[in-house]
Amino acid sequence: MVLTAGTTGEVHAVPTSGSKLNGSHASTAGATDALVPLERFIPVTTLALVDRLTVPDAWPSGDHGEARRFFRYLDFWRRQQHNRRLMTLLRAYEPFDPDSDLLITREYTAAEKLRLQKRTVADVKRILERANYVPIDPKSVEVILTKDSHYGLDLHVDLGVFEECLLFFRGASKKRDTRTNYRKFMRKEEFDVPIYRRLVLLFKLKPFDVRVREVMAEKKVSEKEAAKVVTRMRGSLPAEVKEGNIYIKLFKNIPRNDLEMVFPNTRVRFRLWDKVKLGVTGGGAMGMGLVGTAGKLAAGGLTVANPVALAGAVAGLGGIAFRQGMNFMNQKQRYMVVMAQNLYFHAMADNRGVMIKLSERAAEEDVKEEILLYSVLAKETCKRNDLGLIDAAIESYLRGAFDIKVDFDLPDALERLIADGIVREDADGTLHTMPPAVAAQHLDAKWDRFLDDLPDGVKQEGLEVDAEDFPHV
Repeated sequence: MVLTAGTTGEVHAVPTSGSKLNGSHASTAGATDALVPLERFIPVTTLALVDRLTVPDAWPSGDHGEARRFFRYLDFWRRQQHNRRLMTLLRAYEPFDPDSDLLITREYTAAEKLRLQKRTVADVKRILERANYVPIDPKSVEVILTKDSHYGLDLHVDLGVFEECLLFFRGASKKRDTRTNYRKFMRKEEFDVPIYRRLVLLFKLKPFDVRVREVMAEKKVSEKEAAKVVTRMRGSLPAEVKEGNIYIKLFKNIPRNDLEMVFPNTRVRFRLWDKVKLGVTGGGAMGMGLVGTAGKLAAGGLTVANPVALAGAVAGLGGIAFRQGMNFMNQKQRYMVVMAQNLYFHAMADNRGVMIKLSERAAEEDVKEEILLYSVLAKETCKRNDLGLIDAAIESYLRGAFDIKVDFDLPDALERLIADGIVREDADGTLHTMPPAVAAQHLDAKWDRFLDDLPDGVKQEGLEVDAEDFPHV
């Protein structure tokens, strides 16, 4: 048999003959994925999925009401599981939180802080993956260091300053924007801007002495010179950014060509046109000033006998040079303002706020995947070797019901349902799924045992200190 998607909300099995999910379909999907990689993110609300998956026609046995109740139980249960992991993550993050307004009552050894740092980064990465975010390699020159800019800025980032750096996106898309086309007599035209609907950046600076040693090795300079280089490079960082903290930023609708602007040490560089324009105007002004001064000297108007006029000419040249220097500074300042203004409207959350939001999104993605898979397994007798067809059927259902293309993450959803006891697998690979009413009772019982199963006496890193030794926040 082959699995396919129904038109009334159900995802079910049909005989192989006449099925559209055959080998040619799979090869076509593979070719499409190769050209435009699909994301696992399902851009539909949980409520919308539940409403469509629990219509009466989708459950011929009349279990649509029980299925809806089970899906509600599953939603609460999965969010509770994520909340438990979130609490563990937030405790590990406490020593690195730059926004904490709490009294610091614990001291940590260097080894303990390093363990907490690695645990924090690993757990954030795990949540991002569960929320169906896609990683971007920060060292990928093709992605990061782009020359084209939506906002007309030439940006540069030194990635060597970071000890930890994670960059994830979700929802690679496009948005319509307008611009003035100089080739069409200053008319406005619409164009597509490639964007990331969501972008997460986690970073931690390297310790100063570590970065100094790296610069010494890279540039073959003395420790003193390397320290000057590192100090100068860190001058582009906001004063609030400390090397002992871990920072997490969440952005929305970031143009892919301006990805560099989300980093804290972004430097704005002059574009070629700016260099030409400022160079021509500055050079012309200085040239005219020099020509005028030289002409007066040749005519004898500026001599030692007339020091006031000579001083005035020199001051005039100095004024021209100062004005051109200010033009350079003002142009760079305008670029910084453009970057800050645009970034202001892209920012969504920081640090702990990002963790909480990501945990919520991860739970939601888990629930959507699980109810889609359950809607198939609860109605059909399936085996593990049918999973590829089930995956294709669910993707086909999402295309038909919502006109969206996703790379459905079936293996993780199945493992979670098995871990919770909702699905059981025989030795021959046959999958047995609890009916909706039984599955709801099963989760109800697990919820009753949840507090009883919490571990006691878990040792935490750090040592509580006396009140007189409390560091001030």
